[in-house]
Amino acid sequence: MSEHNTASIPVQDAGVGRPYAAPPGPNAPRQSAPPDESADSNTPVPDTTARSSAIMAAGTLVSRLLGLVRVALLATAIGASGQVSDLFTSANNLPNFIYLMVAGGVFNAVLVPQIIRASRLPDRGADYVSRLMTLAAAVLLVLTILVTLAAPFIVGITTSITGDRLALAVTFAYWCLPQIFFYGMYAVTGQILNANGSFGPYMWAPVVNNVISIAFLIVFISLTGAEQSEQHTPETWTTNQTLLLAGGTTVGIILQALVLLVPLKKLHLGLRPRFGLRGTGLGRTGKLASVTIVTMLVGNGLYLINQKVATIASEARAGFLAQDPPVLIAGLTNLEFGALVYQLPHSVIALSLATVMFNQLSKAHAENDMPAVKATLSHGLRTIGVATVFGASVLLAFAGPLGALFSESRESAALNGVIITILALGAPFLSANFFLNRVFYASEDVKTPLKIQLILSAMGVGFALVAGSFSPELIVPVLAASYSLGNAIAVVVSHLFLTRRIGPYGAGRIFDVHVRFILAGMVSALVGTGILWLFGGYEPVGYVWNSKLNAVVVLVLGGTAMAGAYLLMLRLLRVRELSDFLAPLLTRFRRSRN
Repeated sequence: MSEHNTASIPVQDAGVGRPYAAPPGPNAPRQSAPPDESADSNTPVPDTTARSSAIMAAGTLVSRLLGLVRVALLATAIGASGQVSDLFTSANNLPNFIYLMVAGGVFNAVLVPQIIRASRLPDRGADYVSRLMTLAAAVLLVLTILVTLAAPFIVGITTSITGDRLALAVTFAYWCLPQIFFYGMYAVTGQILNANGSFGPYMWAPVVNNVISIAFLIVFISLTGAEQSEQHTPETWTTNQTLLLAGGTTVGIILQALVLLVPLKKLHLGLRPRFGLRGTGLGRTGKLASVTIVTMLVGNGLYLINQKVATIASEARAGFLAQDPPVLIAGLTNLEFGALVYQLPHSVIALSLATVMFNQLSKAHAENDMPAVKATLSHGLRTIGVATVFGASVLLAFAGPLGALFSESRESAALNGVIITILALGAPFLSANFFLNRVFYASEDVKTPLKIQLILSAMGVGFALVAGSFSPELIVPVLAASYSLGNAIAVVVSHLFLTRRIGPYGAGRIFDVHVRFILAGMVSALVGTGILWLFGGYEPVGYVWNSKLNAVVVLVLGGTAMAGAYLLMLRLLRVRELSDFLAPLLTRFRRSRN
C-alpha cells in the first residue's frame, strides 16, 4: 500500500523496517526511462521530452490521489483496526513482496537494460521482445501457480494468526496471490513501452486499477455495510464479501496489466510467442542480477518478519475487544496506513529532486570528477531537507486529522495518529538515506548497498524480536519506533560507508543547515498546533473529528498556514537552500505560463 515513488534505480535501497522498494501495484513506483547520464542538467529540455514528462507526472499525480481515496474507502469498508482488516492486509501484501523478492530483481537488473539495447536493433527488438515476453509469462505463470498452491503454508509462516482468522487470511491469499503474474507482465510490458518512447500508458495504467478498486469498495460498502456499523468479523464474513474485497482488488491488478496491451499493439512490433533463451542476455548480466536479487530478498524478507510480529497484536485484538469496556489496539493495518502517510513527503517531493540530481551524480562519476560528486551530494541533502523537515513538522502537528482520513472511528483515528507521530520522527532520515545510496548506484556499485542492507536487516530483525516481546497493545508502536530509529541509524551507516569511498563531503555544513530547518519546523508546528486547537482538535467531539471532510478542511487551512510560517522562518534564518528548492518550481511555472 505504500504511496511512494522511486528514482530510476532498479535496486532495493538499504533501510530498516518497511522496504523502500514498493510493489508495482496501484500506488507503487513506476520505472521511468534510464537517466541520460551524459546530459547536462542545464541543457534545455526538448518539447517532446517535456511533454512526455508532463504526461508521466500527471499520471502519477492522478494515481496517487486516487490511491489515497482507495485507502480511505478501504478503511471505511473494513477499518484500520477491525478484526478483518489485518487479515486482508497480510494476504494482500504477499503478492507484492513475493514478486519483488523472487522476480522483481531479475526484471529490473537484467531485463530492463536488455530491452533498451534491443530497441535499437534493426527489427526494433521484435525477436528479443517476443522471446522475453514468452519467457516472462512462462516463469511468472509457474511461480504464481506454485505460490498460490502454497498459500496456507506461506500465510502460516508470515503471520501469527490462528483459527478462523488464519482460515480467512488463507482465503484472501488464494484470491490475491494470482496478482503476481499480472504484476510481472505489467512491469515487462511497461518497460517495453518505455524503451520505445511510449511513457504515458505505464504511468496511467494504475489509474485504471485504482478506479476499479474504488468501484468495488463502493459496492462492498453499499451492499454489506461499513466497518463502523457492521463490525465485520471472521465468523460473520461471507463469500460475497470476499469476492468484492479480494476479488475486486485482483481484478484491478489484472486490468492494470491488460490495458497496456493496447499501446503495445500500436508499436507494430509483430510480437508472437517464441521460446528459447538465445539473445536474452541473461548470461552477461547474471552477476549484477544475483547481487540485486539477494539485496531484495534481504530487504523484503525483513518486511515479512515485521509483518509476522505485527500480527501478534492482530491475533490478540479480539481478546482486547471482549474486555469491558472494549479496548482497541493497533495492528498491522494501522502500521501500513501510518507508513503510507509518513512516506508522502519522501515520495511527493524528495524522490523527484533525487531523480534529477542522480543525473548530475552519474555525470560526475563518469568524468571521475569527485569534487562535483561531493558538491552534488551536499547540495542534494540540503535541498531535500527543506521539504522533508517541513513534511515531518506537518505530520507531527496534524497526525490526528491525517489518521482520521484512514480510519473508521475516532478511536481508530487516535491509533493511526500515534503511529504517524512516531514514524514522522524518522521521515527526514528516510529521504537522506535514500539520496546517500544514490551515490553508490551512480557509480554502478551495487555491492555496497547490499552490505549496508545486510547490516541494517540484521539490526531490523533484532528490533522486531524486541517489539514482539512487548505486550500486544505496544507491539505496533514499538515497531513504528524501530522504523524511525532504523532510518536514523541507516543514515549513519551509509554515511560511514560513503566517507570511506569518497572522503568528507561537508557533513558539518549539512548538519548546521538542518538545525535551522528544525528550528523553522518547530515554529511551523506550533502554528499548526494552534490551528488544530482552534478547530477542536484537543476535544473529544471537536469539529475536526466530526467527519473526514472536516479533517480535510483543517488540513488544508493548517497546512497553508504552516507553509507560510516555515517559509518566513527560513527567510529570517537566511537559509539559502530555500531558493535552490524553489528555483525548479518557479522555472517550471514560468515555462508553463509562456
